[in-house]
Amino acid sequence: MPSTIPMPPIKLRTIVGPTDPVFYDNPGGDFIYPSVPAHLYESVFDFGCGCGRVARQLMLQRESPRRYLGIDANREMVEWCQHNLTPLNPAFHFEHHDVFSKTCAPENSPNRTLPICAPDGAFSLIIAHSIFTHLLQDQTEFYLRELRRLLRPDGMIRSTWFFFYRQDFPVLADHQNTLFVNENDPAQAVYYDHGYFLRAAASTGLRPTHFIPPQVKNFQWEVFLVGISSPGR
Repeated sequence: MPSTIPMPPIKLRTIVGPTDPVFYDNPGGDFIYPSVPAHLYESVFDFGCGCGRVARQLMLQRESPRRYLGIDANREMVEWCQHNLTPLNPAFHFEHHDVFSKTCAPENSPNRTLPICAPDGAFSLIIAHSIFTHLLQDQTEFYLRELRRLLRPDGMIRSTWFFFYRQDFPVLADHQNTLFVNENDPAQAVYYDHGYFLRAAASTGLRPTHFIPPQVKNFQWEVFLVGISSPGR
C-alpha cells in the first residue's frame, strides 16, 4: 500500500541528489541502517536533513524515533519538511542552519560555521549523510567537535566521506589534507586524506568502529563512529 507521507517535490530532490522515490522510501518498515543497533534509533540528529530523505524513511520505520531533529542550510527544504512532515509526526523537528553554501544556500549569511542549538549528549544516533563530503577542513573539524558534543555516551554517528591516500599524491604539503573537483565551488566534493580523517576524529574524542566501502569506486564510504570513552567500547 502506498505511503500517505508526502514525497518531496522533484525540484528539491534534484538539489539533494538522487531523485528516484526509492531513495526516500522504506516500504518494509525496517531500521534503515542494518549496522546500527535498534535501541540507538530512540533520539536522532540528522545533520544536513535536506528535503527529508532520511526523515521520511525513519517515519516509515515500524518503530520510529521518539525524537528527531534535522537541520539544513537550505531554507526552502527545511520549510517543506516543517509544513509536510512535522504535522504527521510532531516528534520530528526541522530547523534552518544559517551557514553559507555557494551551491545549496547562497542567500544565507556568510557564516562558515555555527554552533548547533541542542544540548550536550542529546542524541543516541547522529546521521551525517553526504555532509562532510561538502565541508572544508576547518568546517569539518568544527562540526566533528559539535557532533561529539551532541552524542550520547553510548551513541553512534553514521557518516559518509570521500577518501584518498596521501602516498598517492606526493605533491601535497604536510598541512594539505583535501582534494577538490570544482575550482569554482570546492565544496561540491571534498576528498579527505584517510590518515588525516583518523587523526581528526581522534582529536575530537571519536573513533571509527567500522567502514563500509563504496559500491562505486572512489564514491562515498560509510563510516560509523563512537565516543572513545563510550562504555564497553
